[in-house]
Amino acid sequence: MTDDKTVQPLSGIKVLDFSTLLPGPLATLFLAEAGAEVIKIERPGDGEEMRHYQSKWGRDPVNFAMLNRGKKSLALDLKSPRHLEFLIPLIEEADIIVEQFRPGVMERLGLHFEAVKLINPRIIYCSITGYGQTGGNAMKAGHDLNYIGDAGLLALSMGPDVQPTVPPFLAADIAGGSYPAVVNILLALLQREKTGQGTHIDIAMTDNLFMLMWWAIGQGLVTGNWPGNGTSQLTGGSPRYKIYPTADGRHVAVAALEQKFWDRFCDAIGLAEVFRKDEVDPVATTAAVAALISGQPSEYWSRVLPEADCCCSIVRTLDEAMRDLAFHERGVFDHTLVNEDGDTLPATPVAVAPQFRGDPSVDRSAPALGAHNDILLGKGK
Repeated sequence: MTDDKTVQPLSGIKVLDFSTLLPGPLATLFLAEAGAEVIKIERPGDGEEMRHYQSKWGRDPVNFAMLNRGKKSLALDLKSPRHLEFLIPLIEEADIIVEQFRPGVMERLGLHFEAVKLINPRIIYCSITGYGQTGGNAMKAGHDLNYIGDAGLLALSMGPDVQPTVPPFLAADIAGGSYPAVVNILLALLQREKTGQGTHIDIAMTDNLFMLMWWAIGQGLVTGNWPGNGTSQLTGGSPRYKIYPTADGRHVAVAALEQKFWDRFCDAIGLAEVFRKDEVDPVATTAAVAALISGQPSEYWSRVLPEADCCCSIVRTLDEAMRDLAFHERGVFDHTLVNEDGDTLPATPVAVAPQFRGDPSVDRSAPALGAHNDILLGKGK
């Protein structure tokens, strides 16, 4: 954990963030939490789209506040030549630019990589889009559900045809966009130390989803038996890796993949010997397990299964998970977000090691629209 005498890894790094909504702002939140100065470039008047979402928390929606803690805001009209001139000194000083427009937008504004590189050859310029800067899909509109559908990820597990399930997290935005952006920005910083030159990073969220399916790709290429909806071991096709309802309407997450865990699980629930060799008739084994689990309430299984040490647990609500003392002991919710009214919330947990983050005792807020115009544009000097 850092203190006032500890230099954070990205202290002195300046980021110009032209992105909106989730992928880019979450990526630059990582950078801000590691010590970078992140300056959001927003439209004058109404700012970025997420400032208009629901669930207000003081001045701004809580969604916006959670993603923009500790950043600065500069309100500029990028279509105004005069306002673009204001950006030049900032570009000269910047280390990183993150943008999330469709391909061609930054070029029309005169802010594409080749133009910026003439001002600052050391700039690391990261573009995040759904389908990348090139290729037949580059100009195609989409959101997370489209990206995971196009990459084949959604087809691996989306529930029954009568009621397909929307996944509970934005895999493309976060795992395909934010994380790859951060990783490649950090790699580019290391490369710049060796070469003195910046680079353009093309992050295509849909492309990066294939990494998440390494096991399914391998299975399909080698056997010709491509995984289908819920048919594979890790998508619900195995009795050992499945979600079973309890008698009181809750659920048990069973992940007893290895034989030793499966044996312990079978003993704990009292599964008949005839069903324990699940490869013989997986459907029958699944039905037998489901009948046993549904015969007792979650309170019963919350005692029995942990004692068996078999990789099985009660599915918690988010509220329950956030009240688990183990996470608080780990410091997951130590950092604090504050708004202009002095109200506080736990800050967004980010995957930055504690020793690289700022002092958790210091509350930080999201910026008001244009809050730093005077300082950043020199009017406050």
